[in-house]
Amino acid sequence: MTNWREIYENDCALPPGRGLDELTAELAVALGDPDPEVRDGYPYAVLDAWIRGGVIDGEGCLALGDLMAGRFSDPRIEARTFAPLVLKMIVGQGVLRLSWVDAFAGWYRAEADLRGRDDALGWLHAVAHGADLLGAFGLRPEVDPEPLLALAAERLLAPTEYLFAEREDDRLAKAVALVLTRPDLTPERSTAWLSPIAEALAPYERGPMPVWASNTVRTLRALYVLADLGVPLERGGRPVPLVHGEVVKARVAEVLRPVLP
Repeated sequence: MTNWREIYENDCALPPGRGLDELTAELAVALGDPDPEVRDGYPYAVLDAWIRGGVIDGEGCLALGDLMAGRFSDPRIEARTFAPLVLKMIVGQGVLRLSWVDAFAGWYRAEADLRGRDDALGWLHAVAHGADLLGAFGLRPEVDPEPLLALAAERLLAPTEYLFAEREDDRLAKAVALVLTRPDLTPERSTAWLSPIAEALAPYERGPMPVWASNTVRTLRALYVLADLGVPLERGGRPVPLVHGEVVKARVAEVLRPVLP
């Protein structure tokens, strides 16, 4: 097996005598490995460096993206939930097929295993990893932002017994905020996705709140903060205002008001 740590510590330089296609195929397998030290370790870091640095070119990224999109129907949870991280790397470099959006949406709205972390498998993080890709898609002008906002609402409203415990609410709120920076959104399109959430939360003005509702309320609170302060488009960047931030804040407050104590 390739020593990915050695490659990483050698500034991710291609090892002599090894072909890029062969190594990329090996990395793709590693990114679905049940061992978290393999899946989330040096292979992940090397692949990220190669995609960001252009070592894997456009055609290579397209082939890798197609492979990852196919993993959304993989029976292994660790393969399904790491596919969006690789696609986010690729989409972040400007490489995109619209069929990836459809494959992602089908998986994200339906994924039932929402555990953040498993003792044996390590990080799974379906909601958070999916949110990262949703945000990346949302920044691409080729992708209609409104279905992405509706998809975020579907993810929140899906019944679950998993209470967000690993900052999934923050990650999903950030993804939605990124989509809401799109200049082609109108005030109406920026807030329409909140209507089904308002309807679903209405019965819980008093009394016990189901887990999905608690997750939803916490995500909307985080979104309110981002609508107020702005959201960085990249790690460490300056916050960018949401295109209709005040309108979004007002609608989020309206949706949350009945369920706040």
